Amino acid sequence: MAHSPRVAFVFPGQGSQYVGMGRDIYERFKAARAVFDRADTALGFALSRLSFEGPEDELRLTVNVQPAIVTLSLAILAVMHECGPPLVPAFVAGHSLGEYTSLAAAGVLSPVDTIRLARERGKLMYQAGIKKTGSMMAIIGLADEVVAQIAGEAGVYVANYNCPGQLVISGESRRLAKAMGLATARGALKVVPLQVSGAFHTLFMQPAAVGLAGVIDAFPFNAPQIPIIANASAMPLVSVADVKDELIQQLCHPVQWQKSIEYMLEQRIETFVEIGPGRVLSGLIKRIKREARTMNIGDAQSLADFIERGGGQ
Repeated sequence: MAHSPRVAFVFPGQGSQYVGMGRDIYERFKAARAVFDRADTALGFALSRLSFEGPEDELRLTVNVQPAIVTLSLAILAVMHECGPPLVPAFVAGHSLGEYTSLAAAGVLSPVDTIRLARERGKLMYQAGIKKTGSMMAIIGLADEVVAQIAGEAGVYVANYNCPGQLVISGESRRLAKAMGLATARGALKVVPLQVSGAFHTLFMQPAAVGLAGVIDAFPFNAPQIPIIANASAMPLVSVADVKDELIQQLCHPVQWQKSIEYMLEQRIETFVEIGPGRVLSGLIKRIKREARTMNIGDAQSLADFIERGGGQ
């Protein structure tokens, strides 16, 4: 296996999905087909068809989109390993939901169990969003301290520290409307409501955290073979206890994505390989450090190019 101490794998979360994602990979690569087919069997419905054909409104549902994104990322990883020699990254990390993909990449859970647990997480978060309604909103172009002040005044929470000048706030919709007005008045370049079913990464998700705590013990966890950089602390997870605690904590605490990337940069990571749909994480990483090298593997062509280059070398 090719040892790549200056490479990290990063995995996208909810919001990166699109109808049609993974279809070309499924059709082109046998290893990817096996992952999608196992996911369909494990979940008891055609998740692959929903990813490939939609409808978009159904795919976007938290309970569906979370296992769908994880399945695509794991299908790509399976092809990377089959067509090796595979890269062995120094770290793995995922943005919110993407942290679940990192569990499989680090050997903590099997791919099928990872998909099943992502489905349970999505279900619990969706149910928590029904009990206490809310949403999320990205604020672009303001300093962290200004956004924190706006959140305090509006009665909402900072949910994602994505990169300099891009934070996400979370809370009740009417309070988010107030925050939007405050952010616009204070010079935000853009305020973008997010299409999500709840106020994720806040205390609104406490019922989901309680439910997840009762679910995860049914899954066989292994110690990470590769350090996982945690969303909540931006520090490495190296034990089963650490991982389980993080999965519960990250539901109700902000995603420290900027600090996570900065930690890996401090550890001399030079290349971040984004595995899954979209290019959101690569864009954030470039805003954190312009000189960082990023690669995207999200469709059949980018995957084939990666393999042809010998694993990104």
